Amino acid sequence: MIITNSDFRSLLFVPDKTKILNLFSEREVFEMIEVNSLWIGPSLKNFSMQIKVWMHLIKDNFSSRKQYILLMHSMKNRAMQSFLHMVTPHVLYEGPPLMMSGNKTHDEIQMSYTTRWSLVLNISKYWIELKNRERRAKLSVKQRELART
Repeated sequence: MIITNSDFRSLLFVPDKTKILNLFSEREVFEMIEVNSLWIGPSLKNFSMQIKVWMHLIKDNFSSRKQYILLMHSMKNRAMQSFLHMVTPHVLYEGPPLMMSGNKTHDEIQMSYTTRWSLVLNISKYWIELKNRERRAKLSVKQRELART
């Protein structure tokens, strides 16, 4: 889900002290876009579908003409951490999320941002990662077949 207006969900999880100390918070919110959530279910995890999803995500973010893309993920989610590393993010905050009392969420989050140009300039990294995923998927199928025999 891509959010193009202010009141970004990810910024609500960052403590106010951190926002005040960070120069990024001085930027205008109309320059930002947020990738709020991204799930790819098992039925979509084939190579061609992944290419389509990632290319649409990149195109939509880039064509929004917003300068900065806000990113947030759970520190326990290694796959998302690996993916976000490809866009060379600038970390704004790592730690426990600011929550309203009684709400349960992740123990630790990372809030970061990148630029829309970084998305485009790193397309080669996505291609390499998708090819690696395709190779690992084929190996996994072969290993399951060998285990059955």
